Amino acid sequence: MKLWGARFEKEADKRLNDFNSSINIDSRMYEEDIDGSTAHAQMLCAQGIISEKDLDDIVKNLSDIKNEIANGTLIIDENAEDIHMFIEEELTKRCGDAGKRLHTARSRNDQVALDTRMYTIKRLGSIKDLLKDFIKILCNKAQKHVYSIMPGYTHLQPAQPITFAHHLMAYVQMFIRDISRLDDAQKRCSVMPLGSGALAATTHNIDREFVKERLGFLQISQNSLDGVSDRDFVIEAASALSIIMVHLSRFSEEIILWSSREFNFIELDDAFATGSSIMPQKKNPDICELIRGKSGRVFGNLQGLLCMMKGLPLAYNKDMQEDKEALFDCFDTVCACLKAAAPMLESMKVLEDNMNSAAAEGFINATDCADYLVKKGIPFREAYRIVGQLVKYCIKNSKVLETLDIDEYKAASPYFDADIYKAVSLIECVNNRNVTGGPAPDEVKRQIDFAISCCQSF
Repeated sequence: MKLWGARFEKEADKRLNDFNSSINIDSRMYEEDIDGSTAHAQMLCAQGIISEKDLDDIVKNLSDIKNEIANGTLIIDENAEDIHMFIEEELTKRCGDAGKRLHTARSRNDQVALDTRMYTIKRLGSIKDLLKDFIKILCNKAQKHVYSIMPGYTHLQPAQPITFAHHLMAYVQMFIRDISRLDDAQKRCSVMPLGSGALAATTHNIDREFVKERLGFLQISQNSLDGVSDRDFVIEAASALSIIMVHLSRFSEEIILWSSREFNFIELDDAFATGSSIMPQKKNPDICELIRGKSGRVFGNLQGLLCMMKGLPLAYNKDMQEDKEALFDCFDTVCACLKAAAPMLESMKVLEDNMNSAAAEGFINATDCADYLVKKGIPFREAYRIVGQLVKYCIKNSKVLETLDIDEYKAASPYFDADIYKAVSLIECVNNRNVTGGPAPDEVKRQIDFAISCCQSF
């Protein structure tokens, strides 16, 4: 008979049990369940609701169960309804009435909410650590390439000169925002729901502050209905993880493009690329393609969570059991992607000469040429027109701005002088963009220092 089966005359049908069970999903929360139960038992004893002997029996046996699950000597019963019932049933087998007293003043509803919050806080922290490591790799790679000139693109067309370091640091900013979102999600998740009961709290004289302090939560939930039916923290975590996957997917697309023969800006290490079963020349960026593809499953999990919650009345509904599979898959997917991307990035070779050659061919110094005229007193729109005509002339005559002679420049505008060659030098173009956030080497070095300090502050 199920622990909840006292009012039933029939045993649950196996088909119901199979459909209703979540043990194959939520068994990973066994540590959180045991830690939460231990704190709950300690509070019950402190309040005089259970005896010290019962507390000792409960705590000792919960600790044994936790260690035995961890070392594999206790196998979680796949026929159990969920991890919470499995642990309670196992505890009761071992210490009898003391185990039966553990569930005093709590419901599985607030117990599940507690465990899920504890697990979410822990996993958000682990993703933050992985992101910090990934940012360090990006910063280290950037430090080596603050002088490596490449084309910057808009619409995937060559636009203006930047450096490879500047490009990498754009992604660093994205990942710093991701850490900030995870940090915020952790704080909002750190609300202790135990004591909410099934929906209407309890008549027992419990001390919720005691449990909050023991488990390290920041706050206590302020409404028992909300305490058991809130899954905002799950949705927020999935949302933050989805945005991380957007950034990883965008970065992966860049690596895929850069490693192609058409770009040839980087070369992946052999240990982090794959070949073809039929084409011996192939070297494929499979890690990046998988990250790009796996982003869709994380987005889908977020959408599923939103749809699950959008029509639910208060308080707890069984629909909410679906939250954990989606949430856990988000965590697992993001974790796997970061662990695969980090060594791939760290080991990839940057082909600086190819980047520089591409930068020299795309008229990406045209804006600098126009700015040269503006500094001579010509209105920007007029300068823009003059340089546009020069570019058209260069294309017709198979030249670039650097190879025009001074007479060709002066034919376009008498304001051009010999110093134009310095102004359109790619190195000079980059060095002159020394505003905060720009690609100038000294400024990018500052960005790197700033990023490292940001990571240390979380």
